[in-house]
Amino acid sequence: MLDLAWLLILLPFLGFLVNGTMAITRRVSRPVVTAVGVGVIGAAFGLAAAIFGSMLGAHGGEPHVQTLWSWMAAGDLRIDAALQLDQLSIIMVLVITGVGMLIHIFSIGYMGEDPGYARYFAYLNLFVAFMLVLVLGASFPVMFVGWEGVGLCSYLLIGFWFTDPQKAAAGLKAFVVNRIGDAAFLIAMFMLWSHLGTLNFTEVSELAPQRFGFGDTRVTWIAILLFIGCAGKSAQIPLYTWLPDAMAGPTPVSALIHAATMVTAGVFLVARTNVLFGLSPVAMAVVSGIGALTALFAATIGLRQWDIKKVLAYSTVSQLGYMFIGVGTATFAAGIFHLITHAFFKALLFVGAGAVIHAMHHAYHATHSHEDAQDMRNMGGLKDYMPWTFRTMLVATLAIAGIFPLSGFWSKDEILAGAFARGHDAPFYYLVWFFGVAAAFLTAFYMMRLMIFTFWGPNRTGEAERRHLHEVKPVMTVPLVVLAVLAILGGALNLPGSTWLHHWLEPVTHAGSSLAGEAHASGATMYLLMGLATLVAVGGIALAWIKLKPQAERQVPAKDAPPETGFNRILYDKYRVDEAYDKAVVRPIVWSSRNVLWKVLDGGLIDGILVNGSAFFARTTGWLGTRLQTGQLSTYAFVFVLGVLAVLAAMVR
Repeated sequence: MLDLAWLLILLPFLGFLVNGTMAITRRVSRPVVTAVGVGVIGAAFGLAAAIFGSMLGAHGGEPHVQTLWSWMAAGDLRIDAALQLDQLSIIMVLVITGVGMLIHIFSIGYMGEDPGYARYFAYLNLFVAFMLVLVLGASFPVMFVGWEGVGLCSYLLIGFWFTDPQKAAAGLKAFVVNRIGDAAFLIAMFMLWSHLGTLNFTEVSELAPQRFGFGDTRVTWIAILLFIGCAGKSAQIPLYTWLPDAMAGPTPVSALIHAATMVTAGVFLVARTNVLFGLSPVAMAVVSGIGALTALFAATIGLRQWDIKKVLAYSTVSQLGYMFIGVGTATFAAGIFHLITHAFFKALLFVGAGAVIHAMHHAYHATHSHEDAQDMRNMGGLKDYMPWTFRTMLVATLAIAGIFPLSGFWSKDEILAGAFARGHDAPFYYLVWFFGVAAAFLTAFYMMRLMIFTFWGPNRTGEAERRHLHEVKPVMTVPLVVLAVLAILGGALNLPGSTWLHHWLEPVTHAGSSLAGEAHASGATMYLLMGLATLVAVGGIALAWIKLKPQAERQVPAKDAPPETGFNRILYDKYRVDEAYDKAVVRPIVWSSRNVLWKVLDGGLIDGILVNGSAFFARTTGWLGTRLQTGQLSTYAFVFVLGVLAVLAAMVR
């Protein structure tokens, strides 16, 4: 059964080929597109479940590495196209194919009327194929193929409606920002090859503790460079700015790629290379510190966003910060635990937002812009028109806020408890814990704010538009309900006392945790922290209800709303980080590209001197040569005599 791992990748890739062919030839049969696009992901999930079942009986075994073919061979470098199945990779495969299948089903209703239906499913199938390459790759280069592949698919799907310049620019921004992190990833690979002579994950894990000492500068730089790659893919400070703009793509894309799967690739990479990070306390501090700062920073921005997808985008950035706190404090299982639960409740929030936007578009028809349909100030009272969407999104809101006993409560608390316990040895981690708690309070507040302005209060769509509001189709409601059940029950994967997930991942994460010295909070401390976290979550929700519910009753549509002022304006403008990047980085690069690279180097040196200059030299010497060929014998005789006299004069001297 384990030898069928290659089929996991082949199935969605075949879906891409079939749907892509129909999109190119424009011979589109929507039932066939649907059957292929959803069917291949369903088959992949079924196969993943069967492989997982076969692995349950062999828990604790060695990683199963399957070599498909020899990929690259140059000197001592030998890289095989090989897949690795172990406890970590199969969990990721189940999340990718399981949540992916639900979002594919939701997409049937959401994208049903779009003229690019076949192209959409082709891109989505290709993304799943590349994401599976990423998590199943047995070496850094194979993983990097998937890493770049999901980046390509993200670019294609963010800019899916590419005739809109704003959406096309958002896709380009995501692609360019991620290239910064990818460059660091490549440098880290070069350094690993230079010091260890291998890029296979199993060999790197075995050789790194032998070649690098604890706290070795070399392994610190390798780990930090890998984390820069993670910061790009997983939208952490300072490379987070692409993710909010990525909301320009279809909402199911945001649910699958930018909430449940691709953006968690950085967390997966840290967990996969836990030995390297475990050898470097500095790198671990960087990972957890950046994660904590990002969690709090992004949460503050979410407080004043009105676009429902932008709120969820900054929430995703913040929650990814929690995952990095987990893996950065050597509680790798806790980080992966939150990755899984977040996939459930955040995918639910995005598809729920997609259902709201879908209904708003139908209500607004052609009278309003896409932005109007996503602005919470234009909503209100939707719980009466979309009861299933309201109930499921409320479950997800309580889960992400950390309300007992929903899944987010267990995973977030385990991360914060790990950070607090590590503070006994290094006080820096108390600050990490405090940032995490503060971000948890803000999360509860801004998520309840989203629910209040979207579902409570008077409806603000308009009298004519209100008649068109309705619940979405069953094909969209069913994924909402299934994800809500997972958001409720997902915490059972790693409940205190059983900690099933922790034991399941131990063969993969034990080495890194041992090197870093994983810290555990005592029973009494754990329950105290859980109680505090519950108070924080309830306090955030209560404050939002008390402060914002009256505002929702008086809220006016976006076109009539007063402009943001003071610090609210700064939060609304996202601290103007994009504008700062534009002035400090983008404009200088554009200016130097135009005025130095183009006008001076290209136009002046290359075209002016090398190309045009060499042509001028050839033309001039040719012209001089023509002056020597006059056709007059007297001239030739005169020149000949002058030459003879010059030679004689030289000889006399």
